Amino acid sequence: MSNTPHAGAVVVHGGAGTSRDHEDGCVLAARRALAQLEINGDALGAAIGAVTTMEDDGRFNAGSGSVLGLDGATVEMDAAIMDTRGRLGAVACVQSVKNPVRLARAVADTPHWLLVGEGASRFARTIGMPDAAPVTERQRTAHRKLLAQLAGSMPVMPGLDRDLIDHYWNYNTPVRLPEGVACDTVGAVVRGADGHFAVACSSGGSAPALLGRVGDAPIIGSGFFAGPEGAVAATGIGEQIVRHLLARTVYGWIADGIPLTDALQRGVALFTPDIKVGLIAVSRTDAGAFSNSDMPTSKMVQR
Repeated sequence: MSNTPHAGAVVVHGGAGTSRDHEDGCVLAARRALAQLEINGDALGAAIGAVTTMEDDGRFNAGSGSVLGLDGATVEMDAAIMDTRGRLGAVACVQSVKNPVRLARAVADTPHWLLVGEGASRFARTIGMPDAAPVTERQRTAHRKLLAQLAGSMPVMPGLDRDLIDHYWNYNTPVRLPEGVACDTVGAVVRGADGHFAVACSSGGSAPALLGRVGDAPIIGSGFFAGPEGAVAATGIGEQIVRHLLARTVYGWIADGIPLTDALQRGVALFTPDIKVGLIAVSRTDAGAFSNSDMPTSKMVQR
């Protein structure tokens, strides 16, 4: 699976636990990223282009496909970008923004690295970013399906205590949901032909979740990391991913010389099988993906 050192490479994912039927969306995202990389050589621009494509797809839990909160109206999104040229930006719990990953890129040009909630939304309006489109029937259908599953027969999220969640729940709707609800992200990692690396990711939140919940996607070292030896993006149950600083941990193994495939498998093995998790990464000589559940992906390399 080795590639020529410093040949451009792109890997994208559509979220751990997402149907492989959506893999065509990942292929399109990777193609657009690789085409952009061939035009200007900027790894970060290519990564953002890939994630923007998936945010606009509508089938992934990001951007226009983000999950509705249990009130049937609230959408809170997270996104982040990072590269080896020093660019770092993230947003969390942002509402009414068409492409959160582009907003994260804009944050990288401010004195800050992370903006959240109303502050992030105000910043988006200040710089003239497009508002999110109205909620789609696809999102409403997914929400109705979610409500129909209210039963209490399964944990809210693997590894989380139900009584604790119930005690602090901040929706009027009760939290008695089975496993299988959305908690994923989309992401892209890119190696430029000039040897620079970049990562971008975006999440439409988790359902069920407390209002104001932030997962791993905008947390540096947890959902994403890029350094001189590569770039890594994670997807899955954020509450578990952050406990392992997963992206930075896997990056460290790659930097130490562990083969990329082995590093990805080792990272996923940190979790029990009931916790859905996936990883994508690029190094100086390799690119790949690994997950313990279905995860649509695409990998493309410059020839």
